[in-house]
Amino acid sequence: MLLNGRNAVVYGGGGSIGGAAARAFAREGARVFLAGRHPEPLQAVAEQIRSAGGLAETALLDALNQQAVNEHADDVASSAGSLDISLNVIQHGDVQGTPMSAMYLEDYLRPVSAAVQTTFITAQAAARHMMEQKSGVILAFGGSGTQEPGQYLGGLITAFEAIEAMRRQLAVELGPYGIRVVTLRSGGIPESLPPDMEGREEIAGAIQAATMLRRAATLEDVGNAAAFAASDMAASITAATINISAGALIDW
Repeated sequence: MLLNGRNAVVYGGGGSIGGAAARAFAREGARVFLAGRHPEPLQAVAEQIRSAGGLAETALLDALNQQAVNEHADDVASSAGSLDISLNVIQHGDVQGTPMSAMYLEDYLRPVSAAVQTTFITAQAAARHMMEQKSGVILAFGGSGTQEPGQYLGGLITAFEAIEAMRRQLAVELGPYGIRVVTLRSGGIPESLPPDMEGREEIAGAIQAATMLRRAATLEDVGNAAAFAASDMAASITAATINISAGALIDW
Protein backbone atom coordinates (compact mmCIF):
# COMPACT_ATOMS: atom_id res chain seq x y z
CA MET A 1 0.00 0.00 0.00
CA LEU A 2 1.27 3.46 -0.95
CA LEU A 3 0.74 5.07 2.45
CA ASN A 4 1.21 2.19 4.85
CA GLY A 5 2.08 3.48 8.32
CA ARG A 6 1.49 7.15 7.46
CA ASN A 7 -0.71 9.50 9.49
CA ALA A 8 -2.85 11.97 7.55
CA VAL A 9 -4.85 14.96 8.79
CA VAL A 10 -7.68 16.13 6.53
CA TYR A 11 -9.24 19.48 7.42
CA GLY A 12 -12.74 19.54 5.95
CA GLY A 13 -12.71 15.75 6.03
CA GLY A 14 -16.49 15.53 6.09
CA GLY A 15 -16.91 17.26 2.74
CA SER A 16 -17.00 15.65 -0.67
CA ILE A 17 -13.41 16.48 -1.62
CA GLY A 18 -11.99 15.85 1.84
CA GLY A 19 -13.93 12.62 2.17
CA ALA A 20 -12.69 11.35 -1.19
CA ALA A 21 -9.08 12.06 -0.25
CA ALA A 22 -9.50 10.56 3.22
CA ARG A 23 -10.98 7.33 1.85
CA ALA A 24 -8.11 7.02 -0.63
CA PHE A 25 -5.50 7.69 2.07
CA ALA A 26 -7.05 4.99 4.27
CA ARG A 27 -7.35 2.55 1.37
CA GLU A 28 -3.61 2.94 0.84
CA GLY A 29 -2.85 2.19 4.49
CA ALA A 30 -2.80 5.58 6.19
CA ARG A 31 -4.39 6.29 9.54
CA VAL A 32 -6.69 9.23 8.86
CA PHE A 33 -7.59 12.04 11.25
CA LEU A 34 -10.69 13.86 10.03
CA ALA A 35 -11.15 17.41 11.30
CA GLY A 36 -14.07 19.76 10.79
CA ARG A 37 -16.83 21.80 12.39
CA HIS A 38 -19.78 19.44 11.91
CA PRO A 39 -19.87 15.99 13.54
CA GLU A 40 -22.35 14.17 11.29
CA PRO A 41 -20.42 14.34 7.98
CA LEU A 42 -17.15 13.56 9.76
CA GLN A 43 -18.65 10.47 11.36
CA ALA A 44 -20.16 9.38 8.04
CA VAL A 45 -16.78 9.45 6.31
CA ALA A 46 -15.12 7.77 9.29
CA GLU A 47 -17.67 4.93 9.20
CA GLN A 48 -17.10 4.46 5.45
CA ILE A 49 -13.38 4.14 6.11
CA ARG A 50 -13.80 1.75 9.04
CA SER A 51 -16.30 -0.42 7.19
CA ALA A 52 -13.68 -0.85 4.45
CA GLY A 53 -11.11 -1.96 7.03
CA GLY A 54 -9.32 1.38 7.43
CA LEU A 55 -8.41 3.51 10.42
CA ALA A 56 -10.12 6.85 11.03
CA GLU A 57 -10.59 9.25 13.91
CA THR A 58 -12.57 12.49 14.05
CA ALA A 59 -12.13 15.82 15.80
CA LEU A 60 -14.38 18.87 15.94
CA LEU A 61 -12.38 22.01 15.30
CA ASP A 62 -12.38 25.21 13.28
CA ALA A 63 -9.38 25.27 10.92
CA LEU A 64 -9.32 29.07 11.32
CA ASN A 65 -8.62 28.68 15.05
CA GLN A 66 -4.85 28.56 15.42
CA GLN A 67 -4.82 27.27 18.98
CA ALA A 68 -7.25 24.46 18.19
CA VAL A 69 -5.32 23.43 15.07
CA ASN A 70 -1.99 23.45 16.92
CA GLU A 71 -3.34 21.40 19.80
CA HIS A 72 -4.90 18.87 17.42
CA ALA A 73 -1.67 18.53 15.40
CA ASP A 74 0.26 18.02 18.61
CA ASP A 75 -2.20 15.35 19.73
CA VAL A 76 -1.96 13.52 16.39
CA ALA A 77 1.83 13.55 16.38
CA SER A 78 1.98 12.46 20.02
CA SER A 79 -0.59 9.66 19.84
CA ALA A 80 0.21 8.35 16.36
CA GLY A 81 3.95 8.93 16.46
CA SER A 82 4.14 11.24 13.45
CA LEU A 83 2.20 13.66 11.29
CA ASP A 84 3.00 12.75 7.69
CA ILE A 85 0.29 14.26 5.50
CA SER A 86 -1.74 17.45 5.87
CA LEU A 87 -4.56 18.36 3.49
CA ASN A 88 -6.77 21.43 3.91
CA VAL A 89 -9.99 21.52 1.89
CA ILE A 90 -12.31 23.55 4.11
CA GLN A 91 -14.88 25.87 2.57
CA HIS A 92 -13.85 29.51 2.30
CA GLY A 93 -17.27 31.17 2.27
CA ASP A 94 -17.07 32.46 -1.31
CA VAL A 95 -20.03 34.11 -3.02
CA GLN A 96 -20.52 33.14 -6.67
CA GLY A 97 -22.95 34.28 -9.32
CA THR A 98 -22.59 38.02 -8.64
CA PRO A 99 -20.48 40.25 -10.92
CA MET A 100 -17.61 42.03 -9.19
CA SER A 101 -19.18 45.32 -10.28
CA ALA A 102 -22.18 44.56 -8.07
CA MET A 103 -20.51 42.65 -5.24
CA TYR A 104 -20.01 43.83 -1.68
CA LEU A 105 -16.35 44.21 -0.76
CA GLU A 106 -16.69 41.94 2.27
CA ASP A 107 -18.15 39.16 0.11
CA TYR A 108 -15.18 39.38 -2.25
CA LEU A 109 -12.57 39.46 0.50
CA ARG A 110 -14.07 36.75 2.73
CA PRO A 111 -12.75 33.70 0.81
CA VAL A 112 -9.38 35.36 0.26
CA SER A 113 -8.93 36.07 3.95
CA ALA A 114 -10.20 32.63 4.99
CA ALA A 115 -7.99 30.81 2.49
CA VAL A 116 -4.83 32.65 3.53
CA GLN A 117 -5.49 32.26 7.24
CA THR A 118 -6.41 28.59 7.25
CA THR A 119 -3.61 27.64 4.85
CA PHE A 120 -1.08 29.46 7.04
CA ILE A 121 -2.42 27.98 10.28
CA THR A 122 -2.66 24.36 9.16
CA ALA A 123 0.58 24.35 7.15
CA GLN A 124 2.47 25.86 10.08
CA ALA A 125 1.03 23.32 12.50
CA ALA A 126 2.06 20.44 10.26
CA ALA A 127 5.45 21.91 9.42
CA ARG A 128 6.51 22.09 13.08
CA HIS A 129 6.29 18.31 13.33
CA MET A 130 7.44 17.51 9.81
CA MET A 131 10.60 19.58 10.27
CA GLU A 132 11.54 17.46 13.28
CA GLN A 133 10.81 14.28 11.33
CA LYS A 134 12.65 15.55 8.23
CA SER A 135 9.73 14.35 6.10
CA GLY A 136 6.11 15.07 5.26
CA VAL A 137 3.69 16.23 2.58
CA ILE A 138 1.44 19.28 2.68
CA LEU A 139 -1.32 19.21 0.08
CA ALA A 140 -3.57 22.02 -1.12
CA PHE A 141 -6.57 21.99 -3.44
CA GLY A 142 -7.17 24.73 -6.00
CA GLY A 143 -7.98 25.58 -9.56
CA SER A 144 -8.60 28.36 -12.02
CA GLY A 145 -11.62 29.94 -13.64
CA THR A 146 -12.32 29.62 -17.34
CA GLN A 147 -12.30 32.60 -19.66
CA GLU A 148 -15.92 32.08 -20.64
CA PRO A 149 -18.25 35.10 -20.30
CA GLY A 150 -20.73 34.83 -17.45
CA GLN A 151 -18.34 33.18 -14.99
CA TYR A 152 -18.97 35.18 -11.82
CA LEU A 153 -16.68 33.54 -9.27
CA GLY A 154 -16.18 36.44 -6.87
CA GLY A 155 -13.06 36.09 -4.73
CA LEU A 156 -12.71 32.34 -5.31
CA ILE A 157 -9.93 32.50 -7.90
CA THR A 158 -8.10 35.23 -5.97
CA ALA A 159 -8.19 32.89 -2.97
CA PHE A 160 -6.81 30.03 -5.05
CA GLU A 161 -4.03 32.24 -6.40
CA ALA A 162 -3.13 33.27 -2.85
CA ILE A 163 -2.88 29.61 -1.85
CA GLU A 164 -0.60 29.00 -4.84
CA ALA A 165 1.71 31.83 -3.77
CA MET A 166 1.86 30.31 -0.30
CA ARG A 167 2.49 26.85 -1.73
CA ARG A 168 5.49 28.11 -3.67
CA GLN A 169 7.00 29.86 -0.65
CA LEU A 170 6.34 26.94 1.68
CA ALA A 171 8.04 24.58 -0.77
CA VAL A 172 11.13 26.80 -0.83
CA GLU A 173 11.34 27.04 2.96
CA LEU A 174 10.45 23.44 3.80
CA GLY A 175 12.25 21.60 1.02
CA PRO A 176 15.54 21.40 2.92
CA TYR A 177 13.71 19.46 5.63
CA GLY A 178 12.47 16.86 3.16
CA ILE A 179 8.93 18.27 3.16
CA ARG A 180 7.00 18.42 -0.12
CA VAL A 181 4.23 20.93 -0.88
CA VAL A 182 1.87 20.16 -3.77
CA THR A 183 -1.45 21.48 -5.08
CA LEU A 184 -4.14 19.36 -6.71
CA ARG A 185 -5.45 21.64 -9.45
CA SER A 186 -8.98 21.11 -10.69
CA GLY A 187 -11.30 22.66 -13.23
CA GLY A 188 -14.29 21.63 -11.15
CA ILE A 189 -15.69 18.38 -9.77
CA PRO A 190 -19.41 18.01 -10.68
CA GLU A 191 -19.95 15.37 -7.99
CA SER A 192 -18.94 17.91 -5.36
CA LEU A 193 -21.74 20.34 -6.28
CA PRO A 194 -24.57 20.36 -3.70
CA PRO A 195 -27.61 18.39 -4.94
CA ASP A 196 -29.94 21.34 -4.28
CA MET A 197 -27.65 23.94 -5.88
CA GLU A 198 -29.45 26.25 -8.29
CA GLY A 199 -28.35 25.56 -11.86
CA ARG A 200 -26.40 22.47 -10.80
CA GLU A 201 -26.93 20.54 -14.03
CA GLU A 202 -25.95 23.50 -16.19
CA ILE A 203 -22.79 24.07 -14.17
CA ALA A 204 -21.87 20.39 -14.28
CA GLY A 205 -22.42 20.36 -18.03
CA ALA A 206 -20.24 23.43 -18.47
CA ILE A 207 -17.44 21.83 -16.45
CA GLN A 208 -17.53 18.72 -18.61
CA ALA A 209 -17.78 20.66 -21.88
CA ALA A 210 -14.62 22.61 -21.01
CA THR A 211 -12.51 19.46 -20.76
CA MET A 212 -10.39 17.94 -23.52
CA LEU A 213 -11.33 14.42 -22.47
CA ARG A 214 -15.07 15.20 -22.54
CA ARG A 215 -15.35 13.86 -19.03
CA ALA A 216 -14.96 15.78 -15.83
CA ALA A 217 -12.77 14.60 -12.97
CA THR A 218 -14.59 12.49 -10.39
CA LEU A 219 -14.24 12.31 -6.64
CA GLU A 220 -12.45 9.00 -7.13
CA ASP A 221 -9.97 10.79 -9.41
CA VAL A 222 -9.38 13.35 -6.66
CA GLY A 223 -8.71 10.63 -4.10
CA ASN A 224 -6.35 8.73 -6.38
CA ALA A 225 -4.37 11.88 -7.18
CA ALA A 226 -4.15 12.86 -3.52
CA ALA A 227 -2.93 9.41 -2.50
CA PHE A 228 -0.32 9.44 -5.25
CA ALA A 229 0.86 12.97 -4.38
CA ALA A 230 1.24 12.01 -0.72
CA SER A 231 3.15 8.81 -1.46
CA ASP A 232 6.78 8.01 -2.17
CA MET A 233 5.77 7.40 -5.79
CA ALA A 234 5.76 11.22 -6.01
CA ALA A 235 8.92 11.66 -3.95
CA SER A 236 10.48 14.10 -6.44
CA ILE A 237 7.36 16.27 -6.86
CA THR A 238 7.23 19.50 -4.88
CA ALA A 239 6.62 23.20 -5.53
CA ALA A 240 4.23 21.97 -8.21
CA THR A 241 0.64 21.32 -9.12
CA ILE A 242 -0.90 18.03 -10.23
CA ASN A 243 -3.43 18.90 -12.90
CA ILE A 244 -6.60 16.81 -12.54
CA SER A 245 -8.80 19.01 -14.72
CA ALA A 246 -9.17 16.49 -17.59
CA GLY A 247 -7.70 19.13 -19.88
CA ALA A 248 -9.91 22.04 -18.84
CA LEU A 249 -6.80 23.80 -17.52
CA ILE A 250 -3.66 23.89 -19.65
CA ASP A 251 -0.19 23.88 -18.13
CA TRP A 252 2.25 26.01 -20.11
